[in-house]
Amino acid sequence: MLIIGITGTLGAGKGTIVEYLVREREFVSFSVRGFISREIEKRGMPVNRDSMVIVANDLRARHSSSYIVDCLFEEARLTGKNCVIESIRTPGEIESLRVKGSFYLFAVDADPFTRYTRISERKSETDRIDYETFIANEEREMTSEDPNHQNLRKCIEMADYVFTNDQSVADLETSVALVLDQIGMQETHEELY
Repeated sequence: MLIIGITGTLGAGKGTIVEYLVREREFVSFSVRGFISREIEKRGMPVNRDSMVIVANDLRARHSSSYIVDCLFEEARLTGKNCVIESIRTPGEIESLRVKGSFYLFAVDADPFTRYTRISERKSETDRIDYETFIANEEREMTSEDPNHQNLRKCIEMADYVFTNDQSVADLETSVALVLDQIGMQETHEELY
C-alpha cells in the first residue's frame, strides 16, 4: 500500500492532484479538511477557516500533533489500497506517516494572486474572503513554533516532491504522472490483450 500525502498553500492545486490520483491511478482519498469539518459540525460551530484552525489545533493539542492523519491513516490502511491524504499541515503529521510504510509527500504551490483567483472561483464555504484576508490567513498558517499548529512552510520543505502550479491542470497532471512513474507507480489503466 502506497500513501501519498498532499501539502501546500491555499488554492495551489492540492485537490487537483487528489482528483488525478483518484481518477487515473485508482487511489482512495482521505481529507484532513473533511475530518475537521465533521468535528466542527459535531461541536455546532460555523464551518469556516477560523473554525478549521481552532478545531484542528485543539485536536492536535489534546491528542498529538499527528492525531488527525493518524486517524485517517487507520481508515486508509483498512482499504488495503493506495491512498492519498490531503491537506497535511504539520511536521508531526509528516513524521508520523513516514514511519508507517511506503509514504511520499507531495507539495504544491503557486503565485498568491493565481491561488486567490482559484479559491474565489470555487466558492466553497471557507473561501468567501477578500484578498487581504486570504493573505492574512495564509501568513497565520505558514509558520509556528507550536508543533500542534499549522506550519506549511516547514511541510513544504519536508516534501519529497514540490510542484509549482502556475500553468494548466494538464501541466500539473503531467508533472504528477512523471513523478509517479519515477517512484515506480505505473498507470493502472493499461489495456489488457
